[in-house]
Amino acid sequence: VAYASGLLAGFAPALGVPALVTAASAALVAIPFARRGHAVALACTLLFATGTLVAIDARRGDAACAARAASLQNWSAVRSPTPCAALESGGANAGMLEGWRDRIGARIDTLFGRDAPLVRALLIADKKALDPQVRDRFAAAGLMHILSLSGLHVAILARVLLLALQAASVSRAHARWVAFAATALYVAAIGAPASALRSALMLGIGTCSRTFQRPVSPWAALALGAGIPLVNPRTVTGLGWQMTVAGFASLTAAGIWCKRHLPHELRGWKRSLLRDVIVSTMVVVVTAPLVAWAFGRVSLVAPLTNVAAGPVIALLEPALFLAVLLWPLHGAASFVADAAHPLLAALDRLAQVGAAIPFGALSVAPSLAVAASAGVAAAALVVAAVSRRPGRPLAVATSSLLICAWWPIAPTGSGEVELHVIDVGQGDAVAIRTPPGRWILVDAGRTWPGGDAGRTVVVPYLRRFGGDLALFILTHPHADHVGGAATVLRALHPLGYRDAAFAGGSESYRHSLAVAGELGVPWARVHPGDALVIDGVSITFLAPDSAWTARLTDPNLASTVTLVRYRDVRFLLTGDAEAPEEAWLLAHLADSLRADVLKVAHHGSRTSSTPAFLDHVRPRIAVVSVGVGNTYGHPSPDVMRALLGRGTAVLRTDQLGTVVVGTDGHALRVSA
Repeated sequence: VAYASGLLAGFAPALGVPALVTAASAALVAIPFARRGHAVALACTLLFATGTLVAIDARRGDAACAARAASLQNWSAVRSPTPCAALESGGANAGMLEGWRDRIGARIDTLFGRDAPLVRALLIADKKALDPQVRDRFAAAGLMHILSLSGLHVAILARVLLLALQAASVSRAHARWVAFAATALYVAAIGAPASALRSALMLGIGTCSRTFQRPVSPWAALALGAGIPLVNPRTVTGLGWQMTVAGFASLTAAGIWCKRHLPHELRGWKRSLLRDVIVSTMVVVVTAPLVAWAFGRVSLVAPLTNVAAGPVIALLEPALFLAVLLWPLHGAASFVADAAHPLLAALDRLAQVGAAIPFGALSVAPSLAVAASAGVAAAALVVAAVSRRPGRPLAVATSSLLICAWWPIAPTGSGEVELHVIDVGQGDAVAIRTPPGRWILVDAGRTWPGGDAGRTVVVPYLRRFGGDLALFILTHPHADHVGGAATVLRALHPLGYRDAAFAGGSESYRHSLAVAGELGVPWARVHPGDALVIDGVSITFLAPDSAWTARLTDPNLASTVTLVRYRDVRFLLTGDAEAPEEAWLLAHLADSLRADVLKVAHHGSRTSSTPAFLDHVRPRIAVVSVGVGNTYGHPSPDVMRALLGRGTAVLRTDQLGTVVVGTDGHALRVSA
């Protein structure tokens, strides 16, 4: 704990962790041991300091790597564990472990067809091809951990191998070692992710313990299993490692609590079922801060869905492993794979049922301070479960939860104005943060079957910073701009809704208006020259004109164009305005177009950003909101050259992620 906390403290600046949280983590390491003697406290302090220095050194290495990469004239795409390793090797081929993992993935694709993305997640921890709808329902049902290779998968595999070997008349002692060796080989073949490596190491410790008849505390086994992967210091920042360590700690604590407190007269299946529910609940509660931070929701039905999923995954995991193992015998492999399809369907159906339960999942988006306080509460709960005197840790947990409740209503402003161009893929969501910490949101990202960017990106992003939504502005009713609007309105209840009222808008647009009416959010149409001031930030609408809009058929040409001013700094937000609307602006409001920061229209399309328009705006910074590998060819190389040729710094969300431009009204500060 001391060393891991030190690593987190050392990585804190790169992760955006406030100094207050870092100092709190250091105090949490020292306090529990202070009463046990100065030697233990000193040892933990030294470990904490060592972890901090190791992480700082790793960050310096990253900086050196970035500097070296920036000096290169020629680039080539290579497969390597880290960019720096590729630089050092001069472009080596994929490593042995990566090659094994790729070959297993190819086998999975051939054997399982349309179910391959789910099997990849279950078997080799590869979720890249997993449909967003599948992710959403597993997260809502509290089963997301099943899609991340963890101790559960490794334990099931080891137990099945052990049973098979014993059925083949192999002695128990030899069977344990063979099962361990096979499991270790499997973990290596899938790239040795930290969560699976932790489980394999703990399995090895257990095997040694039984072989030499030397009992080992589960906490000591966890310390070794979780500590060895920290040879790579960045492991501590990975969700997989954090989840698997927290999960095993809570599982152990719940087991100890059940052994002490469950009535002895309760026996048989009733005792087993009650114990499973208690253990599952404990795991869900302790890992909830991590789940909330990573996935933006907490499942209330997770204790029940996990109990139900246990038998399914216990049968499914060995079947998937066997199908891949039998690959040389293609007929046998296909037979086992076909037999696994009903189990895959059952697991997915369980996720669907769990996700469909009303109020079964809460959408949450904690700030870092809230997540850290909730993590302290979870750790205190683990201590309380194993302690014979739980009063003090329960008091710590209660205090931490009170901080979680208070923090969202505490003042959050930075004293500056910030423009956040949020990375929502191929779409737009631009948020202005006022000096006191309130938000003005322009557009809400795209939608897709079963989800939208409002729920998965925009609402969690704004909630993590804190602050109310003062105004929602819609540029035009295309789905990549209005798709998340209804979700944003329901979650954040803005004080007003403004848009251009383009006739014949999309279904997402009509739904957003219906939700605004249902919630009593005042709606108004924008007109050129309309202006308002929010917390010292001036907002002026430049377009569209109603007479201009009336004869249009393309909503892009009726985009709401907004000029945001704070003291000497001006931001121009253009939606998807194209050349005809830019010409209208030049004809009617040319003197109002100058801006320091331009949100480039229509994702950098060649149909926008005409030379005459750019000559009038003269932006110092241009931000392009665009999706990675989009099929539209955005942004246009001609538009990028036009901006760069005018001395404008161009920032793209497909390259940098979310872009934030802050200002005190005079200077500009950019981070991405």
